[in-house]
Amino acid sequence: MLQYIILGIIQGIFEWLPISSEGVVAITSQLMKLDVNPINIALFLHLGTLLAVVIYFWRDWKNVILLKDKQLVFFLLIATVLSLLVGYPVYLFIKDIAVGSILLLITGVALFITAILHRQKIKLNIHYALLAVITGILQGLSVIPGLSRSGTTIFGLSLSEESPAKVLKISYMMSAPVVLASGIYTFLETPSLFYDGWIALVFSFGFGLLSIFLLLKYVSKLNFFIFCLVFGILCIAGALINFIYQ
Repeated sequence: MLQYIILGIIQGIFEWLPISSEGVVAITSQLMKLDVNPINIALFLHLGTLLAVVIYFWRDWKNVILLKDKQLVFFLLIATVLSLLVGYPVYLFIKDIAVGSILLLITGVALFITAILHRQKIKLNIHYALLAVITGILQGLSVIPGLSRSGTTIFGLSLSEESPAKVLKISYMMSAPVVLASGIYTFLETPSLFYDGWIALVFSFGFGLLSIFLLLKYVSKLNFFIFCLVFGILCIAGALINFIYQ
């Protein structure tokens, strides 16, 4: 049980940071020698942080359900469909093979570009539909451990004119529909995960809720350039360490 609690805490903290929570959870579960597919357990634990994002942004979800925020509904619909179309075949391809740390390096580079764009105040005149397409594809690819969902979608959303706080909010909200679909699929494929790992979902939810609160509270006070730069360095450092010890 302690092993699943640790994995739940890791998922809750890292899901909203631009570092691949899936990669960290998968690697940790391998080190713990759990008798379960590491990618499956990483996807399963997203259900805990899914509940956190639904509760934290419940007003926004209410507007989406009642079709009051049509722009956000439109964005989420396009991004979700593309994420599933890209993510499912990628998952089937990589779930039984080892994935190199090159993807963690790519995440770091993407965050460096995001930092530069923000520092230079460069905003591309991208139509909202195209922005949804870009971020939807990036989110679908992030099923691969090492390619951070938060990192890649933050990069995509930063091409728009949205504020850092809005970028984080949309990035977090767009995860919900895809996580729900992948969580249900993972549960149906490996139902024993729920019986063995339910405690991990509890901790994933609790720490996920706390992490969202702290990040959104301080993102407006922090320099977004520094935020992206720091996590970009961490991703690149992690990739280099993996290269050395592989």
